[in-house]
Amino acid sequence: MARTLPPLNALRAFEAAARHGSFVAAADELSVTPAAISHQVKALEDRLDVALFRRLARGLALTAEGEALLPDLRDAFDRMALALDRVGRQASARVLTISLVTTFLLAWLVPRLHRFQTKHPDIEVRMTTTRDAVDFGREDIDAAVRFAARPEDGLFAMKLFNDVLTPLCGRRYRDRLKTFDDLRKVPLIDTAFLPEWPIWLEAMGLQSLKPRRSMAFDSTKIAVEAAIEGAGVALGPPDLFREEIEEGRLFQPFPQVVESGKAWWFVCPATTAERPKIKAFRAWLDEELEREAKLGPPASGRQLQAVAGR
Repeated sequence: MARTLPPLNALRAFEAAARHGSFVAAADELSVTPAAISHQVKALEDRLDVALFRRLARGLALTAEGEALLPDLRDAFDRMALALDRVGRQASARVLTISLVTTFLLAWLVPRLHRFQTKHPDIEVRMTTTRDAVDFGREDIDAAVRFAARPEDGLFAMKLFNDVLTPLCGRRYRDRLKTFDDLRKVPLIDTAFLPEWPIWLEAMGLQSLKPRRSMAFDSTKIAVEAAIEGAGVALGPPDLFREEIEEGRLFQPFPQVVESGKAWWFVCPATTAERPKIKAFRAWLDEELEREAKLGPPASGRQLQAVAGR
């Protein structure tokens, strides 16, 4: 059955004005002008063909009709607010918003995410990318994956894996890199925000090595893609680019890897770590890391030889 109701704005204007006893205060609450509140109330009075307020020199007073309308209208607004809050909380429980570094999102998460979606079809994962720290108190973010030496204080933190560096190249330079000295003859690709070649070269005792030329990109993922396309030799963790290595598009010319001193961390507020959607994602991350450990190094990668980084 269709209901014939006055406009919601008119009802809100009346309820706020009745509660405050003032058009000015009601206007401030609803972010409109006092004239707009007065106009909405007048329209409601015309619709009902009754006066709801007595306009006094120092404010408003409800008429008998206004007194009769207010309790039921206030109750209706309260029930609407509760219903909207309930639906909103139900929707929020189904949406997991994660902030990630671009490289982790594209190189590691996206190729595996279908398994989480298959296991938890009721959870919608929304992703946003940034290298900046997340202010969980101000931003609408449930969790984050961050690249850092250690997580920020006060957060629940789960280490995913340590960051290691090793040269990676495409087919163009695969057969040209037999010794470290060959690195002098090829372009070295780095990340602009965090140069890593100096770390690797120092760990190898190659501080004096001067490459023919170099270039830098905004993320490790883009740097590695450039290496695949033949632009030069990038640095990166082999496990993060397992798919590209096993498909024969990316190659690890040397077995030595250097620990950068940083790691990939899953973080969230300690107060929300046990929420079902976050627990589900954490458990899935554990499963994926266990799966990765059982696989060992990428199939076409050489046996890794760890070298302590600085």
